[in-house]
Amino acid sequence: MLMADNYRGDRLQRKLGLFSLTNIVIANMIGAGIFTTSGLIIGILENPLLMIFLWLGGGIIAISGALCYGELGSAFPYAGGEYLYLSRLFHPVIGFLSGWVSFFVGFSAPIAASAIGFSEYLFRVFPELFKIGLFNENIEILIFKKLISVSVILIFTFVHLRGIEFGAGVQNFLTLLKICLILALLVAGFLSGNGSMENLISTGNFKFDFSGFKSIGLALMWIMFSYSGWNASSYIGSEIKKPSRNLSLSLILGTGIVLVLYLSLNLLYIYAIPSEKMKGVISIGGLTAKNLLGKTFESYFSLLIAFALFSSLSAFIILGPRVYYSMAKDGLFFNFASYVHPKFKVPSKSIILQSLIAIIILLTGTFEQILTYMGFSLGIFPVLAVAGVFKLRKRNLSSYKIPGYPVIPVFYILTAVFILIFGFLKSPIPSTIAIFTVLAGIPAYFIFKRRKVSEKI
Repeated sequence: MLMADNYRGDRLQRKLGLFSLTNIVIANMIGAGIFTTSGLIIGILENPLLMIFLWLGGGIIAISGALCYGELGSAFPYAGGEYLYLSRLFHPVIGFLSGWVSFFVGFSAPIAASAIGFSEYLFRVFPELFKIGLFNENIEILIFKKLISVSVILIFTFVHLRGIEFGAGVQNFLTLLKICLILALLVAGFLSGNGSMENLISTGNFKFDFSGFKSIGLALMWIMFSYSGWNASSYIGSEIKKPSRNLSLSLILGTGIVLVLYLSLNLLYIYAIPSEKMKGVISIGGLTAKNLLGKTFESYFSLLIAFALFSSLSAFIILGPRVYYSMAKDGLFFNFASYVHPKFKVPSKSIILQSLIAIIILLTGTFEQILTYMGFSLGIFPVLAVAGVFKLRKRNLSSYKIPGYPVIPVFYILTAVFILIFGFLKSPIPSTIAIFTVLAGIPAYFIFKRRKVSEKI
């Protein structure tokens, strides 16, 4: 059985079609990562052609995962994503740990990162707005960046408290705006004629030895952070029309579109900037516009990128609370997280809780500090979820079967494990912190479970 009985009382409503779902997947994927990580990746690889190959490889890995999640989501068409799949196919503690990581890392941290990214790009365009002359200049800039970032989170929290249809409408607009921005940058950049494809020629001395594979592992970890969100619509299964069809299609379409956009953007970055000048650059989109189109367009595209980050932030605020809602319904999270607003039909208290956690992360960290931490944390549980496809087949539960079985799930699992191992070896400290974050969820699970048992007595 699919254990659907537990979800007959699900109060979330199926209102989202394929177009909105695909937009949520795209918006969830295209965020701070693609506009910040390429300069860091060049810094450790020193090989532009290898970087392009890894972005392509990351996209293929993401599509493989999306295909597997399509089968999982069709079998379990309810809210929760990995939490639901792992709880039903393996053990509730595994599902709980995935939700636990999602709470701190999967959604709250990227919300904070997107908000920080917005304030950083806004400062690049309007630095004078961050200075009022009352305090030390650096302190004023820091304070205003934090205030603006917090304000953005609060605004979108309010938007998504107004209902899934209203929130999805805002999300659709922001996603289309983001895609138009990227297409405009690509067309204007390549037509400018001010770059050179000779920049693809390697200037570094990359070696495919053990050290080189560690660098590849870390680079892929950052790339997969940029692709994270390929599983986005699986978190809102309870609100999807015709989930057996639309869920899998939205994952595949959304991931495929993003793969093409990511490859095109990275080719544009390399076309615009020689690799030695790209190393370590965070605001890579702004530098690209400056080199190809001039200072005026640098400001113009930096501002548009800042607003494009709204789309990712908005998508995370939609998705995360549905995981906590699902956990709370199972008695494995705070009871108030399962509350659904009587008028707007959204898990309003979960939305507010997630935004508060995101604000705390925002006030205590930076994007650079949490990038590897997020990448490692987000890579663990999808491996287990994809392995669940084998259990689905063994139990004959699949209503939709992916083509290429078992090659596709095996490919995803092996490549994801490679990334985790070599990424850990290259950057052990944030990866170890990520592991401890997971382990800290084990006692939390038994506390919630004991409370659940005591409430039944």
